Amino acid sequence: MARKSIIFHKTLLFLFCFLLISSISRAYKPGDIVPMSKRGQYHSSRTVWHDVIGRHCPIFAVNREVLIPIAKPTGYTGADPYKISFQVGREKFLIPWLLLINRKSSEVPMIDVHLRYSGSDLHGVTAKVVDMPHHYVEIHQDLRKHFWDPEHWPKHVLVRYTWEEQSEIDVSSGFYVLFGSGLLLSFVLAIYVLQSSQDKLARFVRETVAETSMPGGGVAKVE
Repeated sequence: MARKSIIFHKTLLFLFCFLLISSISRAYKPGDIVPMSKRGQYHSSRTVWHDVIGRHCPIFAVNREVLIPIAKPTGYTGADPYKISFQVGREKFLIPWLLLINRKSSEVPMIDVHLRYSGSDLHGVTAKVVDMPHHYVEIHQDLRKHFWDPEHWPKHVLVRYTWEEQSEIDVSSGFYVLFGSGLLLSFVLAIYVLQSSQDKLARFVRETVAETSMPGGGVAKVE
């Protein structure tokens, strides 16, 4: 039993260290590059995920705008919509398909990305395509011209990253963390109890078999 107790405590320590390392590995500091990948879809054909280079990625807790190049899709004719999707952060938050070309708008599109964080953790990402504000168009005159030129590739799309800091006291998240930790601990305890019960059951069976195999069924005769 002492050996099993040592193994049990080592298991708990291992699980605690694993959770701690996982938490640290996903932590960010202000100014850190938040990794991002993208893929495109044109005429029911999708590309694989491609890593976005650092200068086009979000910077943790920093609001900014970047121009992301969009390569010409294979077989592009301009007749079908072109969409793009992103995965953001080491957590791989998914941004669903965003329509960039052949929208129902004559304005140059801009991708508005909203990121939520608390402390050193990224909590979620949402994005939408909007018409580029006029003051942006005035600053980026070539962007408007090249975007509507069917022969000009790669095209560049302005992406605006906006960060929202949330309270570090998140009751819902705390509840889920506690619930998950309790569930994990209950699972480990259940395994430990099951192992202990198996040992006791096996010992009981051995003792019962030994008693029943004694002469006269192991029952003393009364003289």
